[in-house]
Parts: sequence; structure tokens; C-alpha cells
Amino acid sequence: MHRRFMMGLLSLMSVGLIAAVVYFKPAYQEPITEYESVDRPAHLQPDYSHAVIPPNIAPLNFSILEPGLLYCARIFSAQGEPIEIFSQKSCIQIPQAAWHNLLKNNVGQALHMDIFVKREDHQWRRFQTISHEIAREAIDGFLVYRKMHPTHLRVKGRIGIYCRDLSNYKESIVLDGMSYENGCVNCHSFCQQNPDNMLLGARSDKYGVGTLLVEDGVARKIDTKFGYTSWHPSARLAVYSINKLPMFYHSSRNEPRDTVDLNSLLACYHNDTKTVVIEPKLAQKEYLENWPVWSGDGKYLYFCRAPKPWSDDTPSPPAQFDQIKYDLVRIAYDLQTNTWGDIEIVLSSRETGKSVGMPRCSPDGRWLTFCLFDYGYLPTWQENSDLYLMDLKTSGDAVPGYRRLEINSPKSESWLTWSSNSRWIVFSSKRLHGVFTRLFISYVDQRGKVHKPVVLPQQDPTFYESCLLSFNTAELVIKAPHVTGERLAKVFRSKEKISVRMPITMATPKAADAQSYSERE
Repeated sequence: MHRRFMMGLLSLMSVGLIAAVVYFKPAYQEPITEYESVDRPAHLQPDYSHAVIPPNIAPLNFSILEPGLLYCARIFSAQGEPIEIFSQKSCIQIPQAAWHNLLKNNVGQALHMDIFVKREDHQWRRFQTISHEIAREAIDGFLVYRKMHPTHLRVKGRIGIYCRDLSNYKESIVLDGMSYENGCVNCHSFCQQNPDNMLLGARSDKYGVGTLLVEDGVARKIDTKFGYTSWHPSARLAVYSINKLPMFYHSSRNEPRDTVDLNSLLACYHNDTKTVVIEPKLAQKEYLENWPVWSGDGKYLYFCRAPKPWSDDTPSPPAQFDQIKYDLVRIAYDLQTNTWGDIEIVLSSRETGKSVGMPRCSPDGRWLTFCLFDYGYLPTWQENSDLYLMDLKTSGDAVPGYRRLEINSPKSESWLTWSSNSRWIVFSSKRLHGVFTRLFISYVDQRGKVHKPVVLPQQDPTFYESCLLSFNTAELVIKAPHVTGERLAKVFRSKEKISVRMPITMATPKAADAQSYSERE
């Protein structure tokens, strides 16, 4: 009886499988030999056309925004078999294995795509061929970023750090705030794109504030909160900001949120001794210091600095909050002697009429990117924030050459990261919807030309139309973080910690101020 039942069940399963195959079988798979040519490219979403793409990127799935009964996409290059996809729906999902084979066999070549649509008259239309270029240089294999609800409120379960495998669509959790009583997680940083050395800030009402330090597979908790952090390439020290950042609101503008840095300094965490040191040149009472970033060789620390026009007891927001403009400065550093040089102004707000924020240096030492915007320190909440590129190898000029990038949009651009080979950048932009930040990938050639950006690909090409989370603070890494999830959360919840004592200086914010760093979308 049992055997009959099992054989019947297997028979039903087989019939079901056959039915499923028949059901999902495309309605039309014969080669398209007759068609009417359309003198324009098809409208696609996302628009990946005429971009330079990494040879190791996940398939760039898309939707065909043309009315029709049946759709076909033919993807081909100089070498290898073309990929042909027929679909009764306008969403085109490209087989991963065939896609990667095609890219691998045509590195440095053009990748073409023909779009066919069968209309209501049952005739095929062929649109103009769309082309991409497959870069010779790969992008780092993984991208670590934060996802959060675009609001000042802590939305339960909606703040976390994630890692995406860029060769496919697999996303894994690095640390979720839900694992420690709906806490906040932010300010993750890596040494030379390697997650073997990682710092990650966390906070919760129950477990307090702290910074998670990962070294060679071992996680520990430091009992102080790091702000924006940059590792020295040696991994022997990291410089981080301490900020007092209250939030306030505007009554009549597209982005109502705003913030101002009332008090700040840069602190040095020495990893060898597990101590915090305040270098007086980085913590001057008359200045607001922010956004530290090391040069590729570790010989200079770049950061943003503005005069502090108010006293420590000024209520928030101060009347002149929208008059604060930051300069881009740098200071030389000698690792062997642990000595600092003099601060130099690299780009003055008097020259630009704008405020400088979020500088990032390419690992090869050639380029420095930054944002220019109207005022303050945070470009993400300012619609006019644009990305700029500075050539650090420009010779004979008092001010290195810099320019506004052609890839900017009318919406806010921010949060940029470089690949380890200095050929790719990933940045946040609100260009798709004006509210949510999404991640975009651009190729940077040897001359510094930054090519058309493509949005981080998703398996479902309509993903961003329904996603209500923002993506920000992206960091490219050469491999996925090994210590993640509950292992990190357990360390944060533990009472065991590395105790570091903050030196008291005239420029040191009060203890309460040092813990007031809050989520910034």
C-alpha cells in the first residue's frame, strides 16, 4: 500500500513537473527572420545603454518599456554564442552562466543587444542595437552598504549593514540592528578594501554605544563610538571624527531634514596600543573638523574644516547654520616617527563659493573625489550636491586641477567609494526618485574620464520601483566579511570590551556630545 502511494505521488509530481515546464515554456522560440525596423532604441529600465560595465558584474536585467504581446532580447559580442531570451512579459532576466561566459570571452570588446517586440498585429519590430563596452579591469567582488528607511525615525528592522556579491544577486547580512534590540549600525570602514581589518559603529538603548573592531577573524568591542572613520593603509591607526550633530527640519523644501555640526574634532585610534590620541592640529577649538580620509600611500590625511563661529552653548540650529562652508585641507604624516606636518588648504570655500564634503582618495594616489554643495557638512540632504574629481598629480599649480563630473544629475550625489584598482567608483544618488538613495557604478579610465553610471543590478529589474529603503555608505571590498551576523551582535551585546580613554583637551566635545552621532541617510 505504501509503495503504491509513493508511486502515485511520484507520478503526480512528474505530471506536475511536466505541466510546470509546459506552463513556463516561452510561447515563441523560433528565430525571428521577418521584422519591421524601428529607427530608435527601445526604451529600457534601468537604462544600461552605452555604459562601460565590469567584466565580473551580475547580469544587467531590464524591462522593455514598449507595448507588446511577446518580447525578445538578443545579446551578443564578437566571441561566443549569443544569448536569446523570449518572454511574454516585458521583464528580461538574463541567464547568469551564459552572461558570464559572454563577458569573459569578450573582455575589452563591445557588448550588443537587439530588442524585438511583437505588437498587437502579430508583427515583430526590431529596435536599434544598443551597445555597451566590457572593461578590461574587474571591479572588486563585493560591496558593503547600509540599508535604512529614509526617515529620522528608527523603523524597526530597517537599519542594517549588508554585503552584496557583485557577480550575482546574493545579499548577506553583516550586522542588523534587530540583533541588539532594534539598534543603529553605521560608519563601517575597511583597511585597503580588505574586511580582515574592519571598524563598525553600533548603538542601542539597551547595550549603549561602541565600535566593533575585527582583526584577522576576531571581533572585539571598543567602548567608544567612532564617527566617520578612515584607516591608515598600514592598519596601525585610524582617524575618526567626533561630532555633535543635532537634526532639525525645514517647513518648505523637498528635503525637510537638515543638520549642523555644532562641535567636532578628529581623533586618532592607535591599533597597536588600543589607545586614542588627540593630535592638537586635528582638534582646534576654533574649527569644525570632519570627513577624514587617508591618501593611498598614507603620507597625507585629507579632511574638511570650517571656522566655528558659535560658542558651545549656542542653541540648535544656530542662526548662521546655512553660512558654514568647509574647506578641503590636508596634513602630512610620518608613520615611522608618528609626527604630523602643517595643515595645507587644498581647496578653499572662498574660491568655490561652496562647501566641501566626503572626500575620497583613489588607492593609486592619482585622484581625489569630493562633493560640493551650498553649506554645511552633509551633502546627502542637499539637492544641489555634485561630485567633483581632483587630479592630485597636477604639477606647477598652486591648486590641483579639479572639475565637476559629467555623471551628475539634478538630484543629490554623495557617499562615494573607490575600487582597489582605482578604475571603478560606486556612489549614492537620488536621481531615480528624488527621495531614495540608490547605488550607481561608474568606470574611471586612466585619463580620469568617468563614464556613464549604471544602477546596482537586481534580479528583478523592477526592484527599485517598489523598494522603500535607501542604500548608502557603500564600500567596495575584495572579499566578503568573514565575521558577521550573530557573531558580531554577540560581541556587541557582551560586557567584554576594550576600554579606551578619551584625552581631555580644550577642543574635546563633552562626553554627551561625543555620543550624539545619529543616523544620516
